[in-house]
Amino acid sequence: MERGRPVSSGISDDRGAATVLACCALAALVVVTAMLVHVSSAVAVRHRAQSAADLATLAAAVGLDRGTDAACDAAREVAGRMRTEVVSCEVDDWDVEVAVTAPVILSVPGVRDARAVARAGPAE
Repeated sequence: MERGRPVSSGISDDRGAATVLACCALAALVVVTAMLVHVSSAVAVRHRAQSAADLATLAAAVGLDRGTDAACDAAREVAGRMRTEVVSCEVDDWDVEVAVTAPVILSVPGVRDARAVARAGPAE
């Protein structure tokens, strides 16, 4: 037996195992946090798209007395201010239906669009 060196008893050395386990747990926590950030970002953009569709539809319904084109122009202006894009603006008598999209930036699949539709008209 050399001086300063322990005698091997056939049992493996487990020093550092807790550090490796802690690193794996921390990596899993980072991945879960990143996924939650992506999901919450997509949900926030979807809510913004729905709000833009609602407000654009109301703006178009208010502007119907100036004509169909003016109503849809008002919808596009409101949607543009909310960083969304009007996909369709349909007027049927006094009813207006507006569909908007907003880009959702996701790291893995790329850029997708959140789509929302709203309808406004007189209460019957």
